[in-house]
Amino acid sequence: MTSPSDPKARNFKYKDPYAEREAEKYPLPIPSRELILQVLGEQAAPLKFEELADLLGIRGDDDLEALRRRLSAMERDGQLLRNRLDCYCLIDHKDLIVGRVIGHSEGFGFLRPDEGGDDLFLSPKEMRALMHDDRVVVHVRGMDRRGRKEAAVVEVLARNTEQVVGRLYVERGIAFVIPDNKHIAHEILIPEPELAGAVPGQIVVAELIEQPSKRAQPIGRVIEILGARMAPGMEIEIALRAYELPRQWPQAVIDEIAGLEGQVPEEAKQGRVDLRHLPLVTIDGEDAKDFDDAVYCERTPKGWKLFVAIADVSHYVAPDTALDQEAKKRGNSVYFPERVIPMLPEVLSNGLCSLNPDEDRLCMVCEMLISAEGQLVRSRFYAGLMRSHARLTYTEVASILVDKDRAARKKRAGLVAHLENLSTLYQIFRRSREIRGAMDFDTQESKIIFGEGKKIEKIVPLQRNDAHRLIEECMITANTAAAKYLRRMKVPHVLRIHDGPSEEKVTDLRAFLGQLGLHLPGGETPEPRDYVKLLQKIRGRPDEHLIQTVLLRSLSQAIYSPEKKGHFGLALEAYTHFTSPIRRYPDLLVHRAIRHCLQGKKPHEFHYSVNDMVILGEHCSFTERRADDATRDVISWLKCEYMLDKLGEEFSGIISAVTSFGFFVELKEIFVEGLVHVSTLARDFFHYDPIGHRLQGKQSGMTYRLGDNVKVIVARVDLDERKIDFQLVTPKQATSQRSRRRRSRR
Repeated sequence: MTSPSDPKARNFKYKDPYAEREAEKYPLPIPSRELILQVLGEQAAPLKFEELADLLGIRGDDDLEALRRRLSAMERDGQLLRNRLDCYCLIDHKDLIVGRVIGHSEGFGFLRPDEGGDDLFLSPKEMRALMHDDRVVVHVRGMDRRGRKEAAVVEVLARNTEQVVGRLYVERGIAFVIPDNKHIAHEILIPEPELAGAVPGQIVVAELIEQPSKRAQPIGRVIEILGARMAPGMEIEIALRAYELPRQWPQAVIDEIAGLEGQVPEEAKQGRVDLRHLPLVTIDGEDAKDFDDAVYCERTPKGWKLFVAIADVSHYVAPDTALDQEAKKRGNSVYFPERVIPMLPEVLSNGLCSLNPDEDRLCMVCEMLISAEGQLVRSRFYAGLMRSHARLTYTEVASILVDKDRAARKKRAGLVAHLENLSTLYQIFRRSREIRGAMDFDTQESKIIFGEGKKIEKIVPLQRNDAHRLIEECMITANTAAAKYLRRMKVPHVLRIHDGPSEEKVTDLRAFLGQLGLHLPGGETPEPRDYVKLLQKIRGRPDEHLIQTVLLRSLSQAIYSPEKKGHFGLALEAYTHFTSPIRRYPDLLVHRAIRHCLQGKKPHEFHYSVNDMVILGEHCSFTERRADDATRDVISWLKCEYMLDKLGEEFSGIISAVTSFGFFVELKEIFVEGLVHVSTLARDFFHYDPIGHRLQGKQSGMTYRLGDNVKVIVARVDLDERKIDFQLVTPKQATSQRSRRRRSRR
């Protein structure tokens, strides 16, 4: 007798090639997305729900409801469209484009297509009915006056803004919230009964009860009062809500982790390769609390054997559990200054999954043979049991390996030889990296240091040393091995892909370089090694920083996708993320794929299809951008707050960006950025040269170019807008300011 979950018991009209996968995922499986797309594609016209259900041979209320939910999900994901006659049809990607709305504070917006390619312009008229992050279907209706493709909305697939956080205003008896998220240009009307006691000037959270339309503004209700805008920690509280970052654990997750303890159960250790004798160590920053990875290497007759042990998160987080659903929703951990919003609960992220020193931990091991030239010869993966022999920091390792500090080496005497092996292998990796043409941009990051009352004490540069680069090269090699392994096993998986520069960006880049007497080789499609050759050629030039910035901006953003496009920046044909499953959901997906292969199962039996990986890749790319935007927003707030008491002070800086309305200056040593507006420059008409990244005075000939050194005075700080305005220091201003400082010292 067959069970209801047996696919053979489901009498559908079509044979579903993914029936076994659906049966594993659902107790009452219905036709897969792939089959639904196939059936609709074979029809001459769109189908009503009842017609599609009849074609598929679906009967019964439960099956019909399951089909209805699947179709709704496929609509949200842009696979199907329901027209005005309430019929389902395929989206013809030649005429219609599915994507995510990117709003702008000036009222217009852009559509970022799911299929990739250039963003499409959305006029203020189209944006009137949309919110940032909505998913829509559009068609291209022409070109705007600036030569950009302009889109018109065909259908809104999903509304993704359910609440906003912002400052409450009341004017002429009408209350409204101006969202803190600058991607949202709408003002949210708040009816008086929905104020919940909030008063003007407070920061509030408003839930949308009516989405915007072409004729009406969005309407909301106050659901939370955060308080005064200058309260300590307010910047993070605002960002959490403005970007709708999940921050509280659902009760179902709390229930699932209730039985977890601090130690790995003995039964979980069985059937694993025991590596507790190997002196694996973790190397992280001083502030790190979750340790994903541990490393160890030893010499072999023909090269090296490198072990990269990664926390076995997939053992604890099973697909489709409440814990998994929440981890997927979060997509990644978010790191704010002095606060982390983790992807996994602390009992896992800082406990059972963290490779803490001197504690037994479950791990997924990538064991690699590396040639004497630094090439990956062979790799194997297996479930392991490890015990970290030390929790090391980058600073400590640099002291041992680079500075040869006697005290540091004595403290870690038992590990010095192993660390020296890692250091030697790193040097080999570096040479291999240079040979294949991987890029290595010298970017500067900063760190905010807080004093009493969570006030910024100072902003300092983050120094990268060889210990950082050592770990980075080990992780890149393990990620490459994972991508090659999964490609060989033909199991669906998500990759980290990085496209090369577009033809348009290459043309602009060459025009800019030509003005400097430089040339980017490689024709219309330059390779990574062409960039590297140019970087080597400009080393030591006064304008090196300028050229490097322009080169970096010519490249696209890396994303997650199952497409086999390779990683341009790293000059690798296959690359994925395997080494940080505690804090990145794509890495967890890769671990599950590897575990599936290690269990000897076939590719089509995997829990996820290629289509699932497309959707999950797009989602994880979005959550990564969301985290970056939220973190950037918080840091901008904090830097503005830091500059509030520095009005009128003089600083040295470097021009970091040039626009038609002025140029941005990054202050040296404190890494704060502000705008010098074109209206504050000398009385002249300034021409903006986007290719040369400069402003040039028509009468004076005065030129302000990306990378130029300038001196500025802090003129204005706007905390609400996260904006700082500078004015250029003229010789007269500089003299008078020095006089004021001398008088103040008297």
